[in-house]
Amino acid sequence: MTDDPTDVVVIGAGLSGIAAVIALRRAGFDDVVVLEKSARTGGTWRDNTYPGCGCDVPAMLYEYSFAPHAWRRCFASRSEILDYLRATAADHGVDEAVRHGVEVLEARWDATAHRWTLRTTAGTRTTRSVIVATGPWHHPRYPDIPGLDAFPGPVFHSARWNHDVDLTGRRVVVIGTGASAVQFVPEIQPEAAHVEVFQSTPQWVLPKPDYALPSPLHRHPVVRRVLRGQHHWTQEAIGLLLRHPRLLPPLEAVARLHLRASVHDPALRAALTPRYRFGARRIIASDAYYPALTRPNVRLHPTRAASVRGHDVIGADGTRARADVVVLATGFHVGAVPFALYGADGTALARTWERDRRAYLGTSVSGFPNLFLLPGPNLFSGTTAVPTAVEAQLHHIVRALIHLRAGGFTSLDVRPEVQDAHHATLQAALRTTVYNTADGSGYYFGLPGVNTFCWPWSTGRLVRRLRSFAPDAYTWSTPPRRAESAAFLSRTAGDHCRKE
Repeated sequence: MTDDPTDVVVIGAGLSGIAAVIALRRAGFDDVVVLEKSARTGGTWRDNTYPGCGCDVPAMLYEYSFAPHAWRRCFASRSEILDYLRATAADHGVDEAVRHGVEVLEARWDATAHRWTLRTTAGTRTTRSVIVATGPWHHPRYPDIPGLDAFPGPVFHSARWNHDVDLTGRRVVVIGTGASAVQFVPEIQPEAAHVEVFQSTPQWVLPKPDYALPSPLHRHPVVRRVLRGQHHWTQEAIGLLLRHPRLLPPLEAVARLHLRASVHDPALRAALTPRYRFGARRIIASDAYYPALTRPNVRLHPTRAASVRGHDVIGADGTRARADVVVLATGFHVGAVPFALYGADGTALARTWERDRRAYLGTSVSGFPNLFLLPGPNLFSGTTAVPTAVEAQLHHIVRALIHLRAGGFTSLDVRPEVQDAHHATLQAALRTTVYNTADGSGYYFGLPGVNTFCWPWSTGRLVRRLRSFAPDAYTWSTPPRRAESAAFLSRTAGDHCRKE
């Protein structure tokens, strides 16, 4: 263990980690190290390689404000986003800060020295501050289905796609119909002999206006700015409807019309029609998913997969589907930190969050000094692009670290009453939005009945709140020994003055 800790350690070299290094260096923090367990940068866009993988936010909004890109289409593919992230990292010298193949296993706050001790696969390291940039979509969720572990063929999660398995002429069972399945089912349908899809909950699906962006467009800043603004305000208009559910019927009508135009079979259309309000779960856009489900070699089972016996996947309604391959499109443990994290009193963050998952502005957690989550709970609205939220968070984090350094402090910790007040206000605002209308189910609800994912206001308000840094929201301190020494020197100086 080194006695000279690193100033800031960033954990994860995905979209958030790359942005963190750039923001910190611009603010004069040069002693920054990124610990990345994989051999290459890219985060979720590196890990998710399933067919058809892409972004469901317009590409012009899915970029750093300081690094505009000449996107080829309105919605970017996974490969183009990955290339963009890696090129941006290389252009800004981020790669020099990354230590690849180093997985963080545990992080503990040392209340005496005011530093974090990180136990990693490459040894132990200490640091003054930690930015957890592992992202909310890190740990795939594997369903507990009796008999699945004994299935005689290949089984894999969509987030860990097995490209060694050839699906040509095979019977493929897909369990789950979330955003990933909506993208890959149309891709595998033409090559598979049969595709059987188990759907526990239907999705609202909007048309996807995925048009080409001609290269000359990007050479005209004004035109590009206008189109980007159009995308931004379209997203914000949808967000306004989600915050005021009484305004949703026109948008729900568009989704229903899209379903009716794509699926002519009344029974299939009924099975695909959600029973909850639009926006209560993740918004999905696709022009290919519905048509794929109408193909002769595809069958939808509007039920959850309840068990597996041999090659048969059996639904809760008793239906059976014969399978050679099973693909799990069952989502993620959203927001889970992928290593053990212990705060000032030795309590694990995972244990704290088992009963109460909250963070001040989705960034700081009381009792975990000098720790920042990028991004943390309740930061997304369903229409806010991740880069926008991350850059706003980094503005807040950088100002906190500058205040820490300028004031001669060694730790900052958000005041519990400030965190609680923010959480109470946020949850109260969520109650009137559509986000809380899906019976407490879906990944918006990280705890029973508690929405731990959504931001209940506009993107503009999110950015303003994060950029208006308030030092009084935090407790600022120095190590106990240093504080005692400073107090002693102060008293001695006072006594000396009185004697004179």
